Amino acid sequence: MILVTAAEMQEMDRQAIEKHAIPGLELMETAGQGAARVLLAQFADQAEDGVGIVCGKGNNGGDGFVIARELAAQGLEVAVYLLAKTGAVKGDAATNLKRLAALNIPVIEVPDEDSFSKIKPRLARSGLLVDAILGTGLTSNVRGFFKAAIDFINSTGIPVFAVDIPSGLNSDTGQPCGTTIHAQCTATFALAKIGHYTYPGAECTGKLEIIDIGIPRTVVESVSPKQYLLTAERIRAYFQPRAAETHKGKTGHLLVVAGSTGKTGAAAMTAVSAMRAGAGLVTLGVAESLNSVVAAQVLEAMTTPLPQIRLGILGDTALDEIQGLTAGKTCLAIGPGIGQALETRSLVEKVIRQIEIPMVIDADGLNNIVGQTGLLKKLKAPAVLTPHPGEMARLIETSPAAVQQNRLACARDLAVNFGVHVVLKGAATVIAHPNGTAFVNSTGNPGMASGGMGDVLTGVLAGFITQGFSPEAAAHAAVYLHGAAADTLAKTIGPIGYLAGEVMNAIPGAIKKVIQT
Repeated sequence: MILVTAAEMQEMDRQAIEKHAIPGLELMETAGQGAARVLLAQFADQAEDGVGIVCGKGNNGGDGFVIARELAAQGLEVAVYLLAKTGAVKGDAATNLKRLAALNIPVIEVPDEDSFSKIKPRLARSGLLVDAILGTGLTSNVRGFFKAAIDFINSTGIPVFAVDIPSGLNSDTGQPCGTTIHAQCTATFALAKIGHYTYPGAECTGKLEIIDIGIPRTVVESVSPKQYLLTAERIRAYFQPRAAETHKGKTGHLLVVAGSTGKTGAAAMTAVSAMRAGAGLVTLGVAESLNSVVAAQVLEAMTTPLPQIRLGILGDTALDEIQGLTAGKTCLAIGPGIGQALETRSLVEKVIRQIEIPMVIDADGLNNIVGQTGLLKKLKAPAVLTPHPGEMARLIETSPAAVQQNRLACARDLAVNFGVHVVLKGAATVIAHPNGTAFVNSTGNPGMASGGMGDVLTGVLAGFITQGFSPEAAAHAAVYLHGAAADTLAKTIGPIGYLAGEVMNAIPGAIKKVIQT
């Protein structure tokens, strides 16, 4: 599914009107009629108790005027609250406002906070509220009168139906612009926006319905959006049935370099997760003093002791052996639990510069290149980076809060600037590629907020590359299936308390479900 920015949607509207001679008034009419149908399907009972439609003076308000007319035609009691003077409404919105007057549908002017205070009791008696205040172009914080209106609507406890996007939500980032409507359902037009699926926007959007308003396919293709929602349909296309004579030598051999004293579990889960994803062979390299510990944790994977610089710590003395081990391997996963000793930092730097097979770099593999991300331009093969927001912040020298403010842009910038694939973990994980395309994941849940989940993802991702998936396909499949496995556990075990190891073991079932549906 395509996701668009506000600018892309604006350009599509412009082309539809100017190049394809579709009147703006017709687009507004189609949008409003479609939204009204969704409203009636979702909120029939609440609408019977009266619908309060709160409108701004722009096209979002114009859509609200059309909705009012459609609902009134169904015999519902409708009141329109215009947060402006009537004379401030222009263009197609003004035309639809005049149509309301001709039908004697009440329009109450509410141009300031004092007048809004007076209509609060009436508004609060509505069975349903429609938010048609602000559209997708908002980037600055909502203040003053509009902020008061949005905050009051949220405070009523009345169900809210949002038009196009909840007012106050930045449609490109999913972040509130100071404040935002919290809707139970949103009807958006033509295409979903990024902010509908990134957090906290996804929660504010509620159930999302997309209304086809007649934007020609050629217009969408000419604008060429580069953001997508990651869905089962895309993932299914990556999996092909294995030939009957397939054996482990045909399904790839992964090398994992991970673990340090106290963190052998991360290494073990990474290795086993790759096998759960279908990798034929996995060799796990750890500091020599830890080999017996790790060997007891993994039965199906092979282990190999690597020269250690001191007890449980790898340094660049292990580089030659790691290089030798890459012979015949199809992927290297490095970082989970490996630690951040100075000697380990030196090892990671040299691995990035010298290893010639595809890599997945996670956790301390990323922490060890903080301050020298330019090393990524020295990579000799494709690499996938899997930072959480804290790791991303360190890599790009900002704060985790700044990363969370615009996750997609941060991931895309890192991917494009350094020629790597980036998996920015978290709610609605973002995947970005060197060509600028980006994907927002649609699976996963808050129960995944526990230790070891990232190690499982690294293993699954590396496991898919090992089998011959492209880095793009491997990242998509791993992220989606990792979340899907956790979603199944949230339903069968409970919303919290399931473990990373259980997600690891649920990966085959998640693959089966995607392939068979």
